[in-house]
Amino acid sequence: MLRNAVAVAMVAASALLAGAATPPPAPTPGLVADDPTDPVRALEYWLDGAGIREAWATTRGKGVTIAVIDTGVGKVPSVFGEAVVGGTDVSGSGTPDGRSPVGAVDPDHGSWVASLAAGRGDADGTGMIGVAPEADLLSVSVGFGAAAVVPFVDQIADGIRWAVDNGADVINMSLTTNTLDWDPSWDDAFLYAYEHDVVVVVAAGNRGSGTTMVGAPATIPGVLTVGGVDQTGTASVEASTQGITIGISAPSEGLLGVSANGDLVSWDGTSGAAPIVAGVAALIRAAHPDLDAANVINRIISTAIPVEGVTAVPDPLYGYGLLDAAAALSADVPLVSENPMGDLAEWVRLYRRADAEPLPDPEVTPVQIPPLPAADPPSEAGSPLLPSAESLRYGTLPLIALTMTGILVGLGVTAAARRIRTARAKSTPAP
Repeated sequence: MLRNAVAVAMVAASALLAGAATPPPAPTPGLVADDPTDPVRALEYWLDGAGIREAWATTRGKGVTIAVIDTGVGKVPSVFGEAVVGGTDVSGSGTPDGRSPVGAVDPDHGSWVASLAAGRGDADGTGMIGVAPEADLLSVSVGFGAAAVVPFVDQIADGIRWAVDNGADVINMSLTTNTLDWDPSWDDAFLYAYEHDVVVVVAAGNRGSGTTMVGAPATIPGVLTVGGVDQTGTASVEASTQGITIGISAPSEGLLGVSANGDLVSWDGTSGAAPIVAGVAALIRAAHPDLDAANVINRIISTAIPVEGVTAVPDPLYGYGLLDAAAALSADVPLVSENPMGDLAEWVRLYRRADAEPLPDPEVTPVQIPPLPAADPPSEAGSPLLPSAESLRYGTLPLIALTMTGILVGLGVTAAARRIRTARAKSTPAP
């Protein structure tokens, strides 16, 4: 169970509707207000179920920047306000600031994602609030299919580099290619993010959208891939998928999102689970600014809530378990020296080496053959004009034998011919 999140949400909502709601707590100066009894906040079951409200006692993400590489973050003052501090369009179809929804299908997707990661909510503590409501946002608009004039692989590579160069501490990509492989240009882009100490969070994909197994970028070593669970903490059938690269699970059903026009919608998918985790990564970076990206990821997976019945991790459905933001911030977690989700540089060295540079020509080492032994000298010195024993045995003697045979045959034939002529002369009568 996600800390009995459904029960908490239902009780809070019921109390408000019955007129028993308590006044919202006075906002702490400098902090985004939060009224847990607000009907919308009550529907955000993951705030309590994943320990997010408990984590807010430590930080709400101030000073950390999350880049949302998606269809663009809309201009909704009550939700995003001053949250979006920069943006760009890499699709060739949006506006330069990355704030105009791109694409004919789900153009509000980027706004839904951003509202889950760092939505501000209303000033009185009501309305939808994000996981890291004091973190800054960068909006990088991309287009899918016919929605863009720039090839998709180039958009992602350009978007990552722009986000890194403009101060992103966390990058969220709620997208998939439905294929295990990725374009070689992504090698350099993701390595660029890792080399600049950026946490990259990606969605695992959804069976309901045709993704039966995780696909790139969720298969790229080093990213934190997020699987989805329902309100009870059970792996979602439609709003998630499976794969050995899943690192953590977070809510992916019954989610809320704010569209680019300000409308509040309900939606499902690991596209929403990913920004919940990205928001927690921002909380960790704010609470532990000394930690590098590898240790931020390690805190998230090391403090995950174990799933009943799962005996070995990472599990292809749940990864290391269910997200627990409070534990990720406060638990005593040993430091690691390597990213627990893999080493892309090593992967490139092993699998891209043949494509990256030609193999060196093999060095040919001459084979040393021992010299032949010297020929045996003749037993007796002789004149070169005289035949040797070998020439007599194999040349002269056979030739003499053949010659003598020929002479004898010739003499016999001559004698026979004479006898025949003599016999004919005696039998012929005189004229």
